[in-house]
Amino acid sequence: MPFYVLKLGGSLIGSAKALISRLSGLTERGYSFLVVPGGGPMADLVRSLYAKHQLSEETAHWMAILAMEQFAYLLADGTGAKLTANIARSEGLKVLLPYLPLQEDDLGLEHCWDYTSDSVAALVAARLDSDLIKATDVDGVIMDGEVAGVISAASLLGKRTCIDQGSLKLLQGRRAWVLNGSDPDRFVESILTGRGGTVING
Repeated sequence: MPFYVLKLGGSLIGSAKALISRLSGLTERGYSFLVVPGGGPMADLVRSLYAKHQLSEETAHWMAILAMEQFAYLLADGTGAKLTANIARSEGLKVLLPYLPLQEDDLGLEHCWDYTSDSVAALVAARLDSDLIKATDVDGVIMDGEVAGVISAASLLGKRTCIDQGSLKLLQGRRAWVLNGSDPDRFVESILTGRGGTVING
């Protein structure tokens, strides 16, 4: 049965709960997901506090991880998804609370702004030997004004795109599939058909 680590970015906060509800329907067709939440506006607040109050990168890192936990509660609220603090494959639809498992072991994550919630999702995918889907508010990785169909992680290093630099280093032979999650129906159709977005090969 298909299992995916799914990063659901904070840019989708307006459609996120509808998207999670649609994914709940996919579990009836044998799909399973471990959702890694973005930080959303809570992480934006951390960035603001970091700049305004000269926080250390270490402190800002853990505050941003806690911001992901707040978004996780939003995603699970009334959607049928269950919260979990375990990085593990399981059936159904779970939303990860990342703080405790990363406190125990976050080997591979650097505590700086190059490693955001995208990198947390890439680390989780690496540990579970799973491909990664990144749900965001754009149609894929834009290169020269167009959506790239397939691209290598190495070719994106040092470039500003919709996926962070840390995650590109953590893909480790797996792939990340960047899809627009603004329209939940179109997103689910892409998962079912394997079409759309950008595939990044690690």
